[in-house]
Amino acid sequence: MERVSALIQGDMLAVEARFRKNLASDVPLIGQVGEYLLSSGGKRIRPMLLLLAAKLCDYTGDYHIELAGVIEFIHSATLLHDDVVDGAELRRGNRSANAVWGNEASVLVGDFLFAKSFSVMVGCKSLKILQLLSDTTTQMAEGEVQQLLNTADLEVNEKRYLEVIRDKTAILIAAACQVGAVLAEASPEREDALREFGFEIGIAFQLMDDALDYVADQKEFGKTRGHDLEEGKMTLPLIRTYALVDEAERAEIKRVIELDDLSDRDLERVCELIEAHNGIEYTRMRAVERIQLAKSHLEIFPQSEVRDALFDLADYVVARSK
Repeated sequence: MERVSALIQGDMLAVEARFRKNLASDVPLIGQVGEYLLSSGGKRIRPMLLLLAAKLCDYTGDYHIELAGVIEFIHSATLLHDDVVDGAELRRGNRSANAVWGNEASVLVGDFLFAKSFSVMVGCKSLKILQLLSDTTTQMAEGEVQQLLNTADLEVNEKRYLEVIRDKTAILIAAACQVGAVLAEASPEREDALREFGFEIGIAFQLMDDALDYVADQKEFGKTRGHDLEEGKMTLPLIRTYALVDEAERAEIKRVIELDDLSDRDLERVCELIEAHNGIEYTRMRAVERIQLAKSHLEIFPQSEVRDALFDLADYVVARSK
């Protein structure tokens, strides 16, 4: 990530400053919750991708700073809402905003971040970008609802799972890359290439997130181990395992995923089954495949330090431990 940081360090500092400016409100709680979330150690992958995509396409204006902030605001709003839906108590190793201020405040501040995002977008004077990000947030909401409908549904297969993570996670990362190209008025071929690069990065990112949920140390990963299982979420490590286990083990998984309260013993048993059937390794393998595909989309661009930085960021997605 050193090459990434070196290329966009100045821009990222400007984005951070713009975050805080756009959090300004006459309602102090909005600033408190927003600042808490933005200061909690997020990786900022989405704004980084937008800045790098704009640089790759030789953009020379200033709107990339505003729009990188917009992308992170939209992402932050979804985190606030997700933690309420999931009943999460940890976010990035700290108490979640809903655990500190309550569900009502988290939902309403999330609404503020969404609304502010569109206000800033209008100021950037691009109807195409406004349409793109409007469509993106709509699709993200559909993905979240579909994930809710899939809760504890053991009939969910890999195809249905990938459709959900494409909508709820990958679509925003794809949009971040595409916005950089749109700003630079890149050719349709280059714009499409960056969007597809973002889609594959986004899918790989969520695949790794779902794998880490079962194996990462809580202090390092920043959220409770096995939280997805406790919430009844059908993610790829479990989907793959459920497809391979025998009938007795299937019944065991079915019993656990329907529990209201997940015990440590039940979590460990499911983790044992996932390990025995290589559910984590399979998920990581799928993520690596997506990263290789993502890189292939950028072959339309000549080799450069910016393209290399995008490749570094792609590799980081599958190498991370949190």
